[in-house]
Amino acid sequence: MWNPPETCEPDRTNPIPLDARGVNWSRRVLPSLDLRGSKLCRADLRGTDLSSCQLDGCDLKLARYDMDSRFPVGFNQFKSGAIGPRAYLNGAFLNGADLRRMDLSGCHFVGAYLSGCDLSGAVLDGTSFVGADLRFARLQGSSCKGTRFTGSQLNQADLRAADFTNTSIETAESIQGADFSWATGFHSEQLTNLLSRPHTELDCWNPFSRTSTRASLESLRC
Repeated sequence: MWNPPETCEPDRTNPIPLDARGVNWSRRVLPSLDLRGSKLCRADLRGTDLSSCQLDGCDLKLARYDMDSRFPVGFNQFKSGAIGPRAYLNGAFLNGADLRRMDLSGCHFVGAYLSGCDLSGAVLDGTSFVGADLRFARLQGSSCKGTRFTGSQLNQADLRAADFTNTSIETAESIQGADFSWATGFHSEQLTNLLSRPHTELDCWNPFSRTSTRASLESLRC
């Protein structure tokens, strides 16, 4: 009898390798399982203890982990393709991904494709978006302390109420149509630099929040 992969349970009765794509094993302590070659892509492993498992060759692409997740000694979750703090996701295709409220601090999204991605309320402190495509992305309420945006595309991005303390937001390639309303952490020089951009960027209307980039930036001076 066929069962959907997302209903797979972490026990030894299942045939190896497991097909557990999209499964939710968050906050669980897994027994000593042989997961070599198994498919755990898109799995929710936040707070999961996999320290007793064998993960060689396991497909963890786009699986989610956090600082409470535990992995076997010597396993490098940061370069496994999974999403979580300090992950290396350079060039990854994450268009439209739902990453709301995730801890993505210290991640490497260099040249990544994040168009339409929802990062609302996410922790992005120290993250690198150098050269990333963030067009139409939603970062409202996110923490972007020390985040690098050099060369990134922020066209039509929703940046409302985000914290940009110590960021390089002014080095983004484009902010056309981006909404900065209620954002914090800017210093006067940054605002001046951003407001000196071409009118084609500043006077572009954001249809979602119904304001222009210029108006949203000028509101931060009040």
